[in-house]
Amino acid sequence: MLTIGQVATHLGVTVRAIRHYHQRGLLPEPERDFSGYRRYGPDAVVALVRIKTLSDAGVPLARIEELMGATPQQFAASVKEIDDELRTRMRDLRRRRGRIAELSAGDALFLPPDVVLLLDRLREIGLSPETVRTERDTWILLVARYPEQVPRWARQKHALFEDPAFQRLYLTCDRAAAWDRDDPRLEALADDVNAFGGLTPPDPDGPEPVLALDALVAVTLMASRTGKPVPAWERLIDLCRLRAHPA
Repeated sequence: MLTIGQVATHLGVTVRAIRHYHQRGLLPEPERDFSGYRRYGPDAVVALVRIKTLSDAGVPLARIEELMGATPQQFAASVKEIDDELRTRMRDLRRRRGRIAELSAGDALFLPPDVVLLLDRLREIGLSPETVRTERDTWILLVARYPEQVPRWARQKHALFEDPAFQRLYLTCDRAAAWDRDDPRLEALADDVNAFGGLTPPDPDGPEPVLALDALVAVTLMASRTGKPVPAWERLIDLCRLRAHPA
C-alpha cells in the first residue's frame, strides 16, 4: 500500500497527473487510512501503469477510459481507429510542413517569376521598402483579377526600367509619398508621369478594364486599392487624370 507520492515516484508520473486521472474518472480514488493518507494497492498501481502506457503512446485521455474496460477485440479495434486518426494527423502535419517550407520562397509564393524579377529590380534602384510592399500587394491583386495578362504587363514594365528617366520618375514618386497632399511639386510630377503615357481610361466597349502599357506607371500609385491610401499619391493620380484629360 503506497501513498500518492510513492506511486508517482515509482511510476515516473507527477502527483498532479494522478489527481487529474481521478478528476477525469480514469482512476477511482482510494480510501484514506487511519492517518488520513490515501493508500494505493496493487490494482490501482496496475491501472496507473496502463493509463501511463496508453497516454505515453499518444492515446487521448478521452479514449483511455474506453480502452481500460475494453475486451481484447474491442481494444484492438479502438487501437486501429486511433492509429488511423494519427495517420491522418501526420499527413496533415506533413502538408503543413510543406506549406511552411514554401514560405521561404518569399514573393515567389504569391507572384509569377516576371513580377518577382520586377520587385527585385525596384529594390536594386533604391525604392523604399514601403513602396516595394505597396507594389507587391498591388500586383497580388492584379494576379487575382487578371492572371493571364500579368506576366506580359510585368515584362513591359520591367523594360521601362531600362530607361534611366523612368527610374528617376519612379524614385520621385516614391519620395512624393511623404509630401503633403497640396504640395505644388505634385503638379510638375503629374506632367512627368503623363509624359510616359499617364493614365489611360478603360475601353468602354471592352469586356474588362485594360491595363495598357501607358498605365503601368500607375501601379505603384494605386496604394489606395491595397487599403493603404497615401494622400499625396491619391492627389497625384487625380492630377494625372485632370491634366491628361482637362475636358
